[in-house]
Amino acid sequence: MTAQSPCHVIVGAGPVGIALAGRLARGGSRVRVVTRTGRDSGIPGVEAVAADAADADVLSSIATGADVLYNCANPGAYPAWEREWPPLAAAILTAAERTGAVLVTASNLYGYGPVTGEMTRTSPLHPSDHKGALRVRMWRAALDAHAAGRVRVTEARASDYIGPTLPVRNAMLARYADATLGGRSAPVFADPDQPHTWTAIEDVAATLAALGQDERAWGSAWIVPSNPAQSTRQVLRRLNELSGLGEPRLRRVPRWTLRAGGLFVPLLREVTGILYQFDAPFVAGGAETTESLGITPTPWARILEDTAAVWHQRSAAR
Repeated sequence: MTAQSPCHVIVGAGPVGIALAGRLARGGSRVRVVTRTGRDSGIPGVEAVAADAADADVLSSIATGADVLYNCANPGAYPAWEREWPPLAAAILTAAERTGAVLVTASNLYGYGPVTGEMTRTSPLHPSDHKGALRVRMWRAALDAHAAGRVRVTEARASDYIGPTLPVRNAMLARYADATLGGRSAPVFADPDQPHTWTAIEDVAATLAALGQDERAWGSAWIVPSNPAQSTRQVLRRLNELSGLGEPRLRRVPRWTLRAGGLFVPLLREVTGILYQFDAPFVAGGAETTESLGITPTPWARILEDTAAVWHQRSAAR
């Protein structure tokens, strides 16, 4: 690797951050991954840095000389978002401004709220709960800074993740599969038969990498290309088939039970606020991203085969 190799700084070492780091390192870039613990990713050529990314001065120092700064952070469970996201997002934006790095953010579709028909990157933002409103505020703050000429920003919006590296915590599909692949009944929180877009973690990483290096992408948000929508039941059924198991057993939890539980369990209250995504078709269209940036989704069969192998082994070990 030469001194002229591009330098990329990634905040966050969740599944997306790690997939992105591996992709960039394999392409010959210098990569730093910033986390609170500085845990080594195990990826050759990737430097692990321990720091509080919510400290703009510290992060600016780490990102000095970086070509691209990626916000792949995940502050934790939903109840922590309002407390932890604003200072973290502000510090990352400030670091990008100070260093001149392009800011690329890994985001989601919450900001669109309930939508009739397919979501595209030009669909209006009408969030229906505070998590979506928070995402919209962070994006607009970044976009305002871009419009003022202080920084170059872009954002990748993905639907619910799928992939072998997805952890069980905070991911409904992974939680359901953990039960069904273990031969147990899965309590599902919404209609399991509505079409839903699932986005492969590797496709999120591919989109982020492309956005950071293509100036045509800057100043706009882009939807990560994904495969045609599949219902929750269809996905779980195929994962079971690939694992040599029968039909998954699903039992729908009554909404009133979730609302009552939300009075005492903050996470349940937060989950209830986004169940509109499963009560009706929730379809994201990434065709513009494919046409403009050349990103195509990983073949669906490969995603499910790779995911089933790992998730089945994980559930059987419990």
